[in-house]
Amino acid sequence: MRGHPSRLIALAGPVYAELLSGVVASAIGTFWVAGLGGAAVAAVTLAGTVENLLLGLVLVVGSGTSVRLSRALGAGDRDAAARTTRAAWRLCAAGGIALAVPGFLLRDRLAGAFLDGDAAALAADYFTVAFPAFTLFFAQRVADELFKGTGDTRTPMRIALLSNALLLALDPLLVLGTGLGVTGAALALAASRAVALAVTLRLRPRMPAPAGGVGTAAGRIVRAGAPFGLDFTARMAVGTAQLALVAGFGVAAVAGYGVGYRMLLVVTMAFYALRQAAAIEAARLTGAGEAAGLRSLHRATGRLAALLGAVAAVLSATLAAPLTALFTRAPAVAGQSVGFLRMAALYLLPYALVVALGGVHQAAGAGRPLVLSVLLGLGAQLAASAGLSGPLGVTGVWAGPAVGAAVQLTLLLFLTRHPPRRPAPAPDQGERAVQPAG
Repeated sequence: MRGHPSRLIALAGPVYAELLSGVVASAIGTFWVAGLGGAAVAAVTLAGTVENLLLGLVLVVGSGTSVRLSRALGAGDRDAAARTTRAAWRLCAAGGIALAVPGFLLRDRLAGAFLDGDAAALAADYFTVAFPAFTLFFAQRVADELFKGTGDTRTPMRIALLSNALLLALDPLLVLGTGLGVTGAALALAASRAVALAVTLRLRPRMPAPAGGVGTAAGRIVRAGAPFGLDFTARMAVGTAQLALVAGFGVAAVAGYGVGYRMLLVVTMAFYALRQAAAIEAARLTGAGEAAGLRSLHRATGRLAALLGAVAAVLSATLAAPLTALFTRAPAVAGQSVGFLRMAALYLLPYALVVALGGVHQAAGAGRPLVLSVLLGLGAQLAASAGLSGPLGVTGVWAGPAVGAAVQLTLLLFLTRHPPRRPAPAPDQGERAVQPAG
């Protein structure tokens, strides 16, 4: 138990820096595009939304890769690790083509389905570059997860910092300096990812060629990563529905929600960094057959998540007004942002626990209880937001996530209070299965 917190912090710290650098680079990139007008901002916003939707499939392969590789190495099975690596690259190639080719061919229809006029034309121009370049993004995520599966989270952090630094330099040059506009933004993103991937492939750990069983390894990657992808996709869908509810209360409510949400990303990224760290450790302990170590990891993860959630809640409640003042001086927008952030303090603690503990359960083969608790909790969130919006107005919408997070945590703790009756998915040869901690 004594070593788990320090190990989790050592793994989660670089992941947090990696995630946060992406958020910062995206915000600055939007700043440069904003100078081109509303149509350009709408086009890039649509492109970002589409990529986030596609990220669900990428997470299935990427997260499944790090979990299966960590299990294999925990069991000391180098052959299984080699099969997992080869299978991950095959899944990456197949998934990248399956997403990029149809997206490129249907780019005009996709843009026209959400936008019209100049905005639709600009979005189609962006997609012309972005969809082929999406294969670079997919490959980078798989390469990062291969590093993380070996317990190395620092190399992906360094690569992310390099990629985002290149993006920050290329954005003003290609967006404004060359007059390429939105297409320049897409080219800047593609170029930064291409350079980062080239460096990553030079640094990637080498594995011996597997003797066979790559198809079976690919299936295990998909099964291990499916709960992560489902979790992300469900949260994205509910977030979109939540935004639609907010939109019913006017532009100021939407703007205030946007300001507050972006500030919350700074703290919620820490929850997801802890989740990745916990998943890496849980998968390694599962492969090594260390049931006692897995239980103590569960406790350590819960304590760290509770600490992060409590600190985030206090900061959200006490610093809502001064932080909002840094981003907007419009009284109506500021009032909505402050109201959202203060209400968010009610859900940050249970949300942190669900996210972080979910990494342990998913990596140890007990993803179903988490997915079930998340789906039911998100349903409760939408129902509460819609129901409370009548008597409480937009404050009722802000209260919905607190209800949803409480339901998720309650269900997760209930469903995982005993080890599952079914064993974890069948391990590779030489890998020992253990019951996940609950």
